[in-house]
Amino acid sequence: MATLDLTKDNFEHVVSGDKTVIIDFWAPWCGPCKMFAPTFEAVSEQYPDVVFAKVNTEEEQELAGYFNIRSIPTLMVFREKVIIFSQAGALPKSGLEQIVQKSQDVDMAKVHAEIAAQGQAATA
Repeated sequence: MATLDLTKDNFEHVVSGDKTVIIDFWAPWCGPCKMFAPTFEAVSEQYPDVVFAKVNTEEEQELAGYFNIRSIPTLMVFREKVIIFSQAGALPKSGLEQIVQKSQDVDMAKVHAEIAAQGQAATA
């Protein structure tokens, strides 16, 4: 599966689905981003049931600002509109594969329960 280009117009739709969404925040002038891009593409081919997407932080400054992106590349993993992983820096292929596998094993019912409990604690 080819990677998707995310913009502020399609971002919500893409992360709202029930699939795991792995996002690479990058910029065209960024050397580490250029080095990481082939790895990101290669791993995307191995996991057709996972959405791999890229946000060009130069073109999508509003999205980069919303997610407080301070360093690129930054990798974020979303499931059911929840960020379950975020890390700055390029990864080796094996590291990215581990993140994909671990993110698919996350018990989202437990995550949503924890979020709800934190929300209740904050309002108490």
